[in-house]
Amino acid sequence: QVQLVESGGGLVQAGGSLRLSCVASGSILSINSMAWYRQAPGSQRESVAAITNRGEIDYADAVKGRFTISRDNAKNTVYLQMNSLKPEDTAVYYCNAAILSRFSDRRNYWGQGTQVTVSS
Repeated sequence: QVQLVESGGGLVQAGGSLRLSCVASGSILSINSMAWYRQAPGSQRESVAAITNRGEIDYADAVKGRFTISRDNAKNTVYLQMNSLKPEDTAVYYCNAAILSRFSDRRNYWGQGTQVTVSS
């Protein structure tokens, strides 16, 4: 089975920084895109940033210039460096990855989420 495990969330003051990590493990054959989403209370889950296995990157307008997504293919890990954090960045952040595994066709997997809280 495949698992995504996020880490790095926490409480930070406005203007501060956090770095999220997400490690994919299990019977993985290949990983295409990896991405971060977030969901604030009372809101729908939204895309934050995504990176393909060729390094193509896309950001939501709300985080451009402040967040940086990167990945380490050897470690099956994706990162999200978040700088200049704002209270409106407060949300549960979820990792998503399109994975081909030994026991399943390529499909999207989700992590359990990590809470990011930005105080004003």
